[in-house]
Amino acid sequence: MAKLTAPSMTPGPRKRLSDELHALHRRGGWPSVRELARAVGSGVASSSRIHDAFTKPRLPAWGLVEVLVAELACRVPGGAPADQEVKRFHDLWDAAAADPFPEVAAALKVASKAAADGDHSEAIRLGTQLLTVSELAPDDPLSLEIRHNLADWRGEAGDANGAAAALANVVQDRSRVLGPDHTDTLESREELANWSGEAGDANGAAAALADLVQDRTRVLGANHPDTLTARNNAAYWRGEAGDAAGAAAAFADLVRDRTRVQGPDHTGTLVARDGLARWRGEAGDAAGAATALADLVQDRTRVQGPDHPDTLTTRHNAAWWRGEAGDAAGAATAFADLVQDWTRLQGPTHPDTFDTRDGLARWRGEAGDAAGAATAFADLVQDRTRVQGPHHPDTLTTRHNAAHWRGEAGDAAGAATAFADLVQDWTRLQGPDHPDTLDARDAFAHWRGEAGDAAGAATAFADLVQDRTRLQGPHHPDTVASREHLSHWKI
Repeated sequence: MAKLTAPSMTPGPRKRLSDELHALHRRGGWPSVRELARAVGSGVASSSRIHDAFTKPRLPAWGLVEVLVAELACRVPGGAPADQEVKRFHDLWDAAAADPFPEVAAALKVASKAAADGDHSEAIRLGTQLLTVSELAPDDPLSLEIRHNLADWRGEAGDANGAAAALANVVQDRSRVLGPDHTDTLESREELANWSGEAGDANGAAAALADLVQDRTRVLGANHPDTLTARNNAAYWRGEAGDAAGAAAAFADLVRDRTRVQGPDHTGTLVARDGLARWRGEAGDAAGAATALADLVQDRTRVQGPDHPDTLTTRHNAAWWRGEAGDAAGAATAFADLVQDWTRLQGPTHPDTFDTRDGLARWRGEAGDAAGAATAFADLVQDRTRVQGPHHPDTLTTRHNAAHWRGEAGDAAGAATAFADLVQDWTRLQGPDHPDTLDARDAFAHWRGEAGDAAGAATAFADLVQDRTRLQGPHHPDTVASREHLSHWKI
């Protein structure tokens, strides 16, 4: 006989399962784990797995519980039939599987709170620690949920490629454990597509989300909120993949359906209207985008309030498209007001405040004040470097803008030097084939020519045309533009 020590667990379905398993072990005469391993058959379950099923707090696999219960039930004189006990224990196991450890759930809440507050590094640390110490089985639904969240937080922390790779594994495991049509599996597929898009594969994201829309429609119905969300994401990545007109049409259909299903003031309807306006602008109708967003600002203010982040974001977009429609001075004024409101509500170092300062500087330059734009961008580079770090993509993008307006303000040589440094940093951080690296090389070549080195500019553009043709194809707009620049500077 070998009484096994029960794990320390808080009251709940998992403790009831553990308690009943130990009670059955006692009634069956406390056979040792070695004896049980021999009894269930060679290769079915090792003695260590059986020991863990009795002594560890994690949920054992049902297959292991099933064979143990069947064997133990046969050892209880006058006890319930084995098949009856197996059915009883399956009900206990099913309830336990649906109920996470209270400690794990509480710890997951702490990690999720850190992520919601923007501290994704802390969320990743806590989530990784939780997976290690919780002793959850790898296929436990809660373990899969934590892995899903960890992948998402990894993306939010700036590692879109890592997030996509991790989610690809989660999708496989959730499909195997929960089934391909389970809502959690579909959720992981959606996040995988989104992070794949963020990692640079917009076409792949659009195709994956189009497939997801079909599956969600089949499983959940056309009017389910998750189906509508998938349509929103599919339309967005369709636009990012280069089909702005198609994205605008898809968002127009979505606005109609969200209005019918959820109402005109629902958050999802307002989000779809934002997407429709944005891609309408990207498809060439900047004035229509500006007008639509001005109307949306009014509705968001009425529904969500003037200080809601969504209202402020829509004001940002409305100001941007106002500038794109030709009113640079009006855009600059709108961004100046918005900087004040973001600073008041979120503080001077919040990413949204920085983004709005970026818009203000840009449209200040477009309105004719190139020197003021260059100074504003230079200040923003310092603040982003201090808060977000010198290698953050937003810092590098702001350096790009600062260098551009430095050149527009008359310092072509200084702009060329700044872009040369930026090309080195983008290459080191993102690789030589990243679109941002190619854009920086384009700008470097341009300002090199403007600074008087026409031959150097022509050589740089010739190299860039070769690389863009290899990476983006000969007919890509960026390749065509670089060829035109080469013709301009070629002697």
